[in-house]
Amino acid sequence: MTFDLSKTKSIANTFVAELRDENIQKDSMRFRKNLERVGEFFAYEISKTLKYTTKEVITPLGTSQCEVLEQQPVLATILRAGLPLQQGLLNIFDKAECCFISAYRKVKKSGDFIIQMDYISTPDLDGKILIMADPMLATGQSMVMCCKELINRYKIAELHIVAAIASIEGVAHVRANLPKAKLWLGAIDEEMTSKSYIVPGLGDAGDLAYGEKV
Repeated sequence: MTFDLSKTKSIANTFVAELRDENIQKDSMRFRKNLERVGEFFAYEISKTLKYTTKEVITPLGTSQCEVLEQQPVLATILRAGLPLQQGLLNIFDKAECCFISAYRKVKKSGDFIIQMDYISTPDLDGKILIMADPMLATGQSMVMCCKELINRYKIAELHIVAAIASIEGVAHVRANLPKAKLWLGAIDEEMTSKSYIVPGLGDAGDLAYGEKV
C-alpha cells in the first residue's frame, strides 16, 4: 500500500510546497516546523488504519462509550534529518515509545557510497507497530537497511514508512525489499542526480533543518 499525499487536496500539500521552496528554506525553524506538520498529518492518516477498542469514560455528567487506540506504535527515525518528522508523529501518538538509528552515506574516493549504520537505540519491538520516518526516500538503501536490521532483531507486527519526498527508484527499492511495508509519502519525484539527490526534491533535509555539516 502506498499513500501519495500529492494525489489528494489538503493543507498538508502547502507544507510540502514550503519544504521545497528555496526562499522559505532559508528559515530553518520554519523548515523544521513544516516537517513536523507533515509528520502530524501522516500520524492522523496512519491512525485510521490501526485497531481500536471501546472504553467507558466517566464524565462529570455521566458515562460515554469511546473508541480509543488499542496499541501505541513505536516511532523510529534515522538521525539527524528525521527528528522533526518524528516529532510530528510523536505530537499525535503522544504515548509512543521511540527508536533512534544513526545511518549515513559513507562516500568512497570514486564518488560511490555505502550506507554506514553505527548506532541503534530502541525499545522492545516484538509484536509492535513500527513507524519509520525519514524526510527523503532517495535510493531507499538506508531505509531498507535500517528496517531490515530491526526486522531481523524483532518480530514486528506492522511496518509503516513515512517520507516527505520520495523518488520512483527509492519506492521501487523499498517495495522489492520490504513488500509488506505501508508507504506514506508527501510526493514522489521522477529523477535523481548522479549523487543520488532527488530532483526536484528539496535539497539536503538535515542541512536545511540543522545547518550545513562539514
